[in-house]
Amino acid sequence: MKKTLYSLMLSDDVVRAVDVMAHRMGTNRSALVNQILAEYTNMVTPERQVQDIFRQISQILDADTELVPFIAPNAMSMSMKSSLHYRYRPTVKYSVELYRDREGALGELAVVFRTQSQELLEAMGQFFRLWKQVEDDLVASYHPVPVEYALYPGRFTRTIVLPGRRDYASGDIAGAISAYVRLFDRLMKGYLAGGLSARDVESEYLQWLREGNIIL
Repeated sequence: MKKTLYSLMLSDDVVRAVDVMAHRMGTNRSALVNQILAEYTNMVTPERQVQDIFRQISQILDADTELVPFIAPNAMSMSMKSSLHYRYRPTVKYSVELYRDREGALGELAVVFRTQSQELLEAMGQFFRLWKQVEDDLVASYHPVPVEYALYPGRFTRTIVLPGRRDYASGDIAGAISAYVRLFDRLMKGYLAGGLSARDVESEYLQWLREGNIIL
């Protein structure tokens, strides 16, 4: 949504009250005024839609025993934490950022992990490379723009791209992201624990697609 600079005549008391509220909400004056006016005129801004998507993801995951969601007020990103079934149970954090501009990718998923175990780091790197290969084989052709992947020490990222060019409702997007992170988390844990082979991961992913889940 395009933004333009406007001048408004506001009383000093109103500005002070807005600034206090903006500080408490972790945002700034312009963003808060924009949000207030959008809500008053019943307009759905990108920020409002993102918060709605995040709230629905949190509700979907409320009963999940593996993923714990966390939403920061008025932020364009949220996180989910999960513990690996690996010795001292290191924590993995999934961070979902959604973009204001939806012309290309919808957003980005980051998988962040910290461990001193070189063995675990190598195993996770193998899984991430396997994941990319599986998606290249199974779903790459469905994306209107290429999915971008990156692997750094302790961090794996992947852009989120919805198939086709139709508009998706907030509930559809929330459901798709929740299902995708659940799948990733389950298969990663199974692979790292030695219970799933590379062929098993591809087979499970294919079955997930056959169940009608939205491709990301």
